[in-house]
Amino acid sequence: MSSLPDRPDRPSPAEYRDLLRAHLAPVLERAARSTHLPLAACADSVLAVPLRASVDLPLFVNSQMDGYAVRSADIAGAGPDSPARLRVVGAVHAGDGRGPGVDDDEACKVMTGAPVPEGADCVVPVEDTRVSDAGPTAVLVAAPRSPGEFIRRPGDDVRVGDVVIDAGVRLAARHLAAAASLGESGLDVRPRPRVGVVATGSELVAPGRPLGPGQIWESNSITLAAALKACGCEVTTTTISGDDRGEFTAALDAATGDADLVVTAGAVSMGDAEVVRQVLADREGARFAPIAMQPGGPQGLSTWRGTPVVCLPGNPVSALVSFVVLLRPVILEAVGRAPIHPVRARLARDVTSPAGRVQYLRAAMVPDSPGADLPAADPVSGPGSHLVASMARADVLVEIPADVTSLAAGAEVDALPL
Repeated sequence: MSSLPDRPDRPSPAEYRDLLRAHLAPVLERAARSTHLPLAACADSVLAVPLRASVDLPLFVNSQMDGYAVRSADIAGAGPDSPARLRVVGAVHAGDGRGPGVDDDEACKVMTGAPVPEGADCVVPVEDTRVSDAGPTAVLVAAPRSPGEFIRRPGDDVRVGDVVIDAGVRLAARHLAAAASLGESGLDVRPRPRVGVVATGSELVAPGRPLGPGQIWESNSITLAAALKACGCEVTTTTISGDDRGEFTAALDAATGDADLVVTAGAVSMGDAEVVRQVLADREGARFAPIAMQPGGPQGLSTWRGTPVVCLPGNPVSALVSFVVLLRPVILEAVGRAPIHPVRARLARDVTSPAGRVQYLRAAMVPDSPGADLPAADPVSGPGSHLVASMARADVLVEIPADVTSLAAGAEVDALPL
C-alpha cells in the first residue's frame, strides 16, 4: 500500500547524505590526500598510489626444496634400482652465499631458500636421495629431474615495474607481506579521519558501574566508536557528558582537540534538556531539524572551534541506524573504501510503515531455502528506537520507502548490511 508523504519539507535520507557531504567537505579533502606510514601501521588502511615492484622477486636463483643442486644431465638415467652416484662438494643454507660450483657428477647440498650454486640447473628433493655407502661425501640420486625443476628464478613472482598492489586496495596481511618482500618500509595510504565521540545524557552511566534511580548504562559512545573504527577512522576520544552546558562544552573542547570530526549522540530534539541543540544550533551553518526517516528522525549539523560536528539522536537504535544509513557511506567515501550496497531480499512477514518516512527495520537474513530466488529478511523487533538488545540479532536494515505504508510477506525489498 502506498501513501503520499505527510511532511514533504523533511529531506530524505539520500538528500541528507548530500548535506553531510557538504558539511564534511574539509574532512573529505584531507582524506583524499596521501600520508606515508610505516608498514606495521598500514594494516586496514587504503593504498593511495599503486605499489610497483622495485626489484625482481625472487631476488636471486634459489632452491625450492631441501635437497641437492645438480646438473640434470648427470641424473638423466637415474632410478630406484640404478641411482646416480654424485660427489658432494659442500652445503649451502638460506642466508649463505652461492657456495661451491657444481661440475660434472657433482652435487651440492642445499636448503630451501638457499642460493643455487653455479653450474647446477635443478634441485633433487632430499626424499629422492640417500647417502652413499661411501659416507656423506657422496649421494645417490634415485630419480631424474628436468632443467629448472625445484629452482626459483628472479621474476618468477614479479618483475621490476609490475604493479603489485593497486591504488584503492584496503591493505590486509597478504598485501603487507608483498610490500615487505619488496623491501618497502612504509606505504602511501589514505589518512584515517580522526574522530571524537561525545555521548550526552545525565541519566547515562558507564557500563559496569552501579545505577542510581532513573539511570541507564550508556552504549552510544562504545557503539559509535566501534562503528567508526570499522569504517577506517581513528577514534581519538570517547566521552560521556551530562546535560549541563558547561560540562558539554568542556567535552566538545576535549573532543575537538586533535580531531577532524566530532560525532555526538543525544540531545538533538525539542525537549527542555537538549544540550547539544542548545549549544550548537545557533552557530553559523548549523542545521537542527528532522528528516524523513524512522528511526533517526532528529539530526543536527554544526561546528565547534572550526571542527565539523555531526549530531545523531540519542536512542541507541536511532544512533546506530543513523550512522549506518547517513554517515557510514560518507566516511567510506572519505577513506577510499568500497561502498556497502543493499542486497535484495524478500520479507519473511507482513510489515507496516508510517507514511512520509523511510523506515529501516532491523532484520535477520534467513539462510537460503531450496528453490528460493532471494534470501528472506525476518524483522527481529518492532520499530521502537529503544529496542536495542534485540538489534544484536539483526544483520541488515530493511528499507521501506516513504510512500509505502504496508508490505506483505514475500515482498521484495532492499536490505542494507549492518
